[in-house]
Amino acid sequence: MRPRLVLVPGEPAGIGPELCVRLAQHEQPARLTAIADPQTLHEAARALDLPLALRDPDDDCGPGELAVLPLRQDGDTVFGRPDPANAAQVIAALRLGGQACLDGDYDGLVTGPVNKAAINAGGIAYTGTTELLAEQAGCEVVMMLANPSLRVALATTHLPLRDVADAITPALLERRLRIVEASLRRRFGIAAPRIAVLGLNPHAGEEGLLGREEIEIIEPVLATLRDEGMDLVGPLPADTAFLPRKLAQVDAVLAMYHDQGLPVLKHAGFEQAVNITLGLPYPRVAVDHGTALEIAGKGLADPSSLQAAVELCARLAQRRLLA
Repeated sequence: MRPRLVLVPGEPAGIGPELCVRLAQHEQPARLTAIADPQTLHEAARALDLPLALRDPDDDCGPGELAVLPLRQDGDTVFGRPDPANAAQVIAALRLGGQACLDGDYDGLVTGPVNKAAINAGGIAYTGTTELLAEQAGCEVVMMLANPSLRVALATTHLPLRDVADAITPALLERRLRIVEASLRRRFGIAAPRIAVLGLNPHAGEEGLLGREEIEIIEPVLATLRDEGMDLVGPLPADTAFLPRKLAQVDAVLAMYHDQGLPVLKHAGFEQAVNITLGLPYPRVAVDHGTALEIAGKGLADPSSLQAAVELCARLAQRRLLA
C-alpha cells in the first residue's frame, strides 16, 4: 500500500501552487492530499495551461488529478504579490497537516515555501515551519537538508551570526547529535551512522588560537558521546570537511550554523535538495527554496525539489509503516 501524505503548498502568491499542479501531472509514489484553496490551485493550473481535476481527500488520483482538503483564503491570490490577509490560512494549513500526521490519519507531511514576512505582516508571529511543527508536536527537532550526495544537519538555524557562539552549549550539541544519530538509524535505516561534526571557528579553532569553543564545548561533548558508542568525527575545519574523499566516509555532517553548511549543499545539488525535520513523530520533508515571487505564475518554476521532497517523504513513511 502506498503511504498517504499531506501536501501543503505554502504561500498562495508564490510558486508553491504551481509546483503542486506540475506534480499532479505525473504518477506519484504516495497518495497525496493537498490542503489548499481550490481556487488558487485552479488559477495556477490556468497560468500553466495544464489540466487539473480536484478530487475528494484521500482519493487515489491519476495524472492531471489532485486530492484536496479545501481551506479557503480570506484574500485573493495575485501571483507575485503576497497578501497578509492569507496568513491565517497558510498557518492553518500547516497546523492541519501536522495534526493529521500526529493523529495517524496520514503518514507524512510535505510542505512548500512560506513567506515569513507576509505571515508576520498578517499579525502572526512566525519564524519558520520547522519551529511551528516542533511546538505543535511538543518535541525538539533538528533541521537537516539533503540531496542525493550529502546530508547536512544544523546545530543552530535562523540566528544572527553574532548570536551563534552563545547558542552553542554542551547541552544543545548533545541533544542535536542524539536526534541526528537516532534519526539516521530509524528514519534512514543506517545501522551504524558516522557523523562529521564541524568546528565553529576557522581551522576548527587552530588549537585555541582562533577560538576556544572547540576545546571547551565541542570536543568534550564528542568524547562523552563516543564513550556511549556514537561514531563521531571532528571537530573538523569547515573549509576542508566537504572534500569528496571526506564526505565519502560519513553519513551526515553537523554544521554549527546555517551558512556554514548549507551553501555547500546547495552548490552540490540545489535542484534536488530538500529540507527534513528530524525528531518529529512523523516524516516531514520540505522544498529547499523560497517562494520565488518574481517568477510566480509565469511557468518558470522548477518542480524538482518538491518532487524530491515527495519521493523522500514517501520512502521515509514506507519504512516507518514497515517497521
